[in-house]
Amino acid sequence: MTSRPHPTVERRAPHGERHPRHATPVSTRRRALRTALWTVIVVCGIAYAGSLAVPLWFQANGQRLLIVTSGSMSGPEQGSFDAGDAVVMRRIDDPSQLRVGQVATFWPAGSDQLVTHRIIALRNLPVMQQDEATGRMVQTTDPETGEPLTRPYIFTKGDANRTPDPDATPLSQVRGIILHVYPRWGWVLDWAGSARGRAAMLAPPLAALATLEILSLLDDRRARREAGEPRPTARDRRDDALLLG
Repeated sequence: MTSRPHPTVERRAPHGERHPRHATPVSTRRRALRTALWTVIVVCGIAYAGSLAVPLWFQANGQRLLIVTSGSMSGPEQGSFDAGDAVVMRRIDDPSQLRVGQVATFWPAGSDQLVTHRIIALRNLPVMQQDEATGRMVQTTDPETGEPLTRPYIFTKGDANRTPDPDATPLSQVRGIILHVYPRWGWVLDWAGSARGRAAMLAPPLAALATLEILSLLDDRRARREAGEPRPTARDRRDDALLLG
């Protein structure tokens, strides 16, 4: 008895069926790098925005933030401050707003630099003018009443100075009075407003953004290769070399 041969069955995979390819997951090192770069961008951006927003906020409230550059007002008295501090000044227009003991900011006679010292006296001094006939300084009088004309002046002194300021300052030269003192803010604001400070706050986030763009290009090219796209040409490799420095 002969057995019938079993028919040969050819097993083939269904046409068009392929195993899906999975993209290579982003490495932990790459994720950490991206997180660090975004941290640099956010921190430097907040610092730069703050350096611009703080002075503008005080200006919007009718005040001005001044940086102290000398130690003439250092001491134990109330309202004293040291070099490197920042003080908040409020503008005044009426002499009745001034009091002895307040700290005022003013333009000294013959100077183009603001000075901030304590008021030690308030006085009305006569308005003087030169007599054309004699060349001497004489007191000016009101042409209608004949009364001597006077003008309000402040006498000032730095808390750390032994003697008062040599000249009295007319009210027209007074910019304002000091409201608050912020220790060490002056150094920070001065550095933030300098060319070095701005470069330190702007250069790192710009470099971080450029690095993130390079990483994105490289990841995109890798994903295309894993998806079965043609291998990079010599020009693509040169571009990669340029991007990586």
